[in-house]
Amino acid sequence: MDNEGRISQYARMFTRDFVLVFVAFFSFQAAYFALMPAVPIYFTRSGSNESQVGALVSIMGIAALVSRFFVGAVLTKYSEKKVMLFGTTLFTLALLAFTVFRPFWPLFVVMAVQGISFASVHTAAFTYAVKTISPAHRGQGLAYFTLATYLAMAMAAPFGIFLVNRYNFTVFFLTFASLCVCSLFLSWSAKEGKAAGAPQQSTRPRNAVFIEWKVVVPGISAFLQMFVYGALVAFFPLYALQCGVTNPGLFFTASAVVVVAGRVFGGQILDTCDKEKVIVTLISIMMAAMAILSFSTNLSMFIFVGLLFGTGLAFFMPASMVYALEYAGSPDGPAVATFNASYDLGMALGPAVMGLVVPLTGYPAMFLILASISFVNLGYFQFFVRKRRKGMPTA
Repeated sequence: MDNEGRISQYARMFTRDFVLVFVAFFSFQAAYFALMPAVPIYFTRSGSNESQVGALVSIMGIAALVSRFFVGAVLTKYSEKKVMLFGTTLFTLALLAFTVFRPFWPLFVVMAVQGISFASVHTAAFTYAVKTISPAHRGQGLAYFTLATYLAMAMAAPFGIFLVNRYNFTVFFLTFASLCVCSLFLSWSAKEGKAAGAPQQSTRPRNAVFIEWKVVVPGISAFLQMFVYGALVAFFPLYALQCGVTNPGLFFTASAVVVVAGRVFGGQILDTCDKEKVIVTLISIMMAAMAILSFSTNLSMFIFVGLLFGTGLAFFMPASMVYALEYAGSPDGPAVATFNASYDLGMALGPAVMGLVVPLTGYPAMFLILASISFVNLGYFQFFVRKRRKGMPTA
């Protein structure tokens, strides 16, 4: 493709509304990722004990997971813009509520509301992006759109803790509530989402309003890989410390650098190559990373594994989402919600299940088990998902 063609492609992809929703989503995600490491400290200082802190943090994830399906159903009746406005408003009010409430049960309700609002904005924003990006460039467009999450995570979490340490929690909550107001204004400024390219009709039956069942088959593959990733995120830092590495964060830094670079400079791969072959390759790369990690004991090897795993992670999410939506033949709200729920469930169950395994096996054996789960996923995708896909209409 010549330079003029490439510029024209980016102009069609980065429309005014795409950029507005991207920045709105980034602003919202920044408030969310600033909140996650700070609220346990806030709860403790408010008088909650360890078990109460665990319950308060968990209810947000549970509420987000359960409400995703309802949000998907709502998106069949209301626009993505309206759902984003609703979710952002709810999240802003919940942030302000933290400045008022201290007892456990009011905080429990506030965290549940935040889970619902997160699911609303996250599902609606992705549905907006999926619908408005041209199908021919959907993989690359989603690769760019998902950068909002990684950039928000990298920037907001340390800034939030800085505000808490330098000032107080009131300043923290008011600052990120203001950021949510900015997100609200940006969402309001965007036009209603319109499907790009040829109209796509969903074949979803009427009784499947909450779950897009066709997404479940490829969604299981996404679930298995996120199960591996969730366990890795939870337990690698403890293993690295056990090996004498004082800063396990360098592993995640290496992984994040590859993820960002890959999505910025290599996103077009998702639209020019066979997605099934790409997904098989990505699962294989992450499987190899887990196998190597089981034999690694020093920082150099950890960074190498971080780079390797980051290579697979960089493209797996956008590739698997686009593939799942093509598999379902529909980019609507229930399809996006069902796919994202598979990710949420994998990230939640990975640490929980492997937390029971680690005391019995130790960390190296646990990483080998994670590699074997990727191997099972490879076989499932290769011999079940791809086989079922034959003859099905594509998006």
